[in-house]
Amino acid sequence: MEFLLAVLLSFVPAFLCAAFIYWIDRYEKEPKILLGVVFLWGAVVAAGGALVSQLLLQGTVQLATGSEQAAELAGTTLFAPLTEESLKGLAVLLVFLLFRREFDSVLDGLVYAGVVALGFAATEDTIYLFGESTKSGVEGMLGLWVVRIALGIWDHPFYTAWMGLGLATTRLSRSAFVRWLAPPAGWAIAVTAHSLHNSLATAAASSGEFGILMFALDWLGWALMGVILLVALWRERRLLRVHLAEEVTRGILDERQYRTALSLGSHLGARLRALFAGRFFATRRFYRLAGELAHKKQHLARLGDQDGTVSVIEELREEMRRLAPSAVA
Repeated sequence: MEFLLAVLLSFVPAFLCAAFIYWIDRYEKEPKILLGVVFLWGAVVAAGGALVSQLLLQGTVQLATGSEQAAELAGTTLFAPLTEESLKGLAVLLVFLLFRREFDSVLDGLVYAGVVALGFAATEDTIYLFGESTKSGVEGMLGLWVVRIALGIWDHPFYTAWMGLGLATTRLSRSAFVRWLAPPAGWAIAVTAHSLHNSLATAAASSGEFGILMFALDWLGWALMGVILLVALWRERRLLRVHLAEEVTRGILDERQYRTALSLGSHLGARLRALFAGRFFATRRFYRLAGELAHKKQHLARLGDQDGTVSVIEELREEMRRLAPSAVA
């Protein structure tokens, strides 16, 4: 019973946060199947791999030093950040390498990083909550839930987001130096932020002031990532406004559809009207293609014809042309 409760208390908030991230990515949605795979990677591969790696590394330190305390300290402040951020970041890297067409913007990097981190956090929180229940019962589990999830649910997404930003920078930069530097820099920031949090959490056991400092720094980090997210959304809207204007003159979409593509409220209203008109799927697909088309045109303008961008643009235009008569504005 306690284990099932731990699973629910961990995975339900993680799913809700993942749904929120999916909703935020409003101009060019990522494939749900790919996001599901990324979430499972975090929950199974990253969480399981990190646990095994940390046990092996801590065991090595304990054998070398003869000190269980030293091994636990190294595991918390060094091995956990290194293994967890590396394994979570590997999922984002694989999306970047294997599904490059889906990795179009800074926002995409944040979305994939956030989702894999939430999957990891769900499994990790389940382990911690269940472990606490065996010592302190359900009351102790709920107390730990407040600290780990209610107050800290965005910690793992914040750390791993730096990996997403690093890979997105590589995707969009013209500079070879920046392209090579950005991913390891993002990984280093992720590991450092994670290590700082864990160090303060360890110190908080002896002084509550360190706990206050930990939460303050965590929330400042969330605020910083929120600002980055808002800037990314603003840039995406501007990108659509610039690149879809030409498509109006080409006849790919009309003025009303153009305005709908730029406005979240209009977009939601169009989907609702399309639902009652029996044109929901065509409408949804049309506006998702509009977002993808704008991003591909931006890549072409900035980076040239990489990975057959020109042919992809023409394919998107052709499909939008077929869907346009059924797309509600």
